[in-house]
Amino acid sequence: MTILLHRRALGPIALGLAAPAIARAQSAWPGSQVRLVVPFGAGGAVDTLSRIVANAFGPAANGQTLVVENRSGAGGTIAGQVVAQSRPDGATLMMADLGANAIGKILQPGLAYDPVTAFTPIIHLVNLPIVVIVRTESSVRTLTDLVALARSRPDGITYASPGVGHVSHLAAELLARRAGVKFTAVHYRSGSDVLRSLLAGETEFTFPSVSTALPFIREEKARALAIGTARPVPALPGVPAVSATYPGFEAMTWHGIEGPAGMDAALADRINAVFRAIVTNPEVKSTLETRQAAEVIAGTPAEFAALIAGDVAKWTPVIREGNIRAE
Repeated sequence: MTILLHRRALGPIALGLAAPAIARAQSAWPGSQVRLVVPFGAGGAVDTLSRIVANAFGPAANGQTLVVENRSGAGGTIAGQVVAQSRPDGATLMMADLGANAIGKILQPGLAYDPVTAFTPIIHLVNLPIVVIVRTESSVRTLTDLVALARSRPDGITYASPGVGHVSHLAAELLARRAGVKFTAVHYRSGSDVLRSLLAGETEFTFPSVSTALPFIREEKARALAIGTARPVPALPGVPAVSATYPGFEAMTWHGIEGPAGMDAALADRINAVFRAIVTNPEVKSTLETRQAAEVIAGTPAEFAALIAGDVAKWTPVIREGNIRAE
């Protein structure tokens, strides 16, 4: 009985002694190299973002290295499954994306993991604005012209998409619903194929990220009609928002950091602090704004979780009413 009582008495003391050690381990994150799984291949906007962040990781992270690991395929869900099955110890993180980390299960009911429950939201890094563009030879000069063209044709008009469920795809479908017209998606394997199809006249328009479209706009190969967010984009002065014609419309690409589900809240906060320091660094922030027309957010884990939940609620009816399914 005495031994039992002593063990019970020592329990809280032992926990009290262990707690500082646990806290020190968490505050020292990372203690070793960290893997950042990226849901698309090299060269795209999310890969560029990941490498900008990785290049600035060491000074904010005890001199450790952030290794970018591209796991493309299945709309980003191959990468999502890798991270969902990893230990929640901070060694494996994901550059989160709409499909892999929010709506993947709606697009693919047979998906092996549920993005809503499989991850720990850590930090919303950036928003990347998207923009409706046509080739410069097109007679379409405004968003109203584009809608009028679709309305004038019994079968509507085609647009180029980088894949089923990509925000470029869903934004165009949302626009079609709001305008009451028909748009038909033509899906390609990459953003470069999307731009090629547009410039070749195979499709009428596309809704890519500003960072993808900007070189073609500056070279006067493409014309910008409208931006997906209400906030102006400094790189595209004078280009109106879609919401100026269709109030309440908002669509954008967002990216942030998530870890596997079950991550300790204190560890998530420490990782948040590291990535917040990176993207708010003036040099990094300027690079993101200049190269990607990015809006740096650097919010809390709770704010990122709320953004993801909001996008699930927004895009679910678009996906279900449009009978959109990823192959």
